[in-house]
Amino acid sequence: MTTSLNKHHKNLSAIIHATTFSKYFIPFGNFILPLILWAANKNNHPFIDQNGKQALNFQISLLLYSLVIAILTIPFVLFFLPQIFHHGIFNLHTLNEFNGINFSTDLNYSKFGSLLWGLGIAGVAQLGLFIVNIVYTLLAIIRTSEGIDFKYPLTINFIK
Repeated sequence: MTTSLNKHHKNLSAIIHATTFSKYFIPFGNFILPLILWAANKNNHPFIDQNGKQALNFQISLLLYSLVIAILTIPFVLFFLPQIFHHGIFNLHTLNEFNGINFSTDLNYSKFGSLLWGLGIAGVAQLGLFIVNIVYTLLAIIRTSEGIDFKYPLTINFIK
């Protein structure tokens, strides 16, 4: 094992960070491809090992944050569902009258308030996570290709 950092180690570390973008083409590609590259090359140099751990920890942390946002959104959606049937937003209460189905879409947007707030806040938070992912992954690719250690923000160290 060599201790000097050469161009191959820098490029491999940058590629590990870049493969996290594969999630847009391959389901769970942001975990699978970096994990394969990191596991196959982690013993070659400590720089590759450190960058592989950073990339995987950041992706796992973002997944965890996304799940927390989704779980916090569930009460808003569950509160909204009874309003559809009880207040007759789509006039579903007329199904029991046996006089025909009246699917009028006379929508009162004030009834959608709790859903819109919850989904709006969750959407903005998810958009923020998306932007953080893109920006910091690009920064990681650039910094590691230059041979500079990069540490992602908001990262929980699952792999040590």
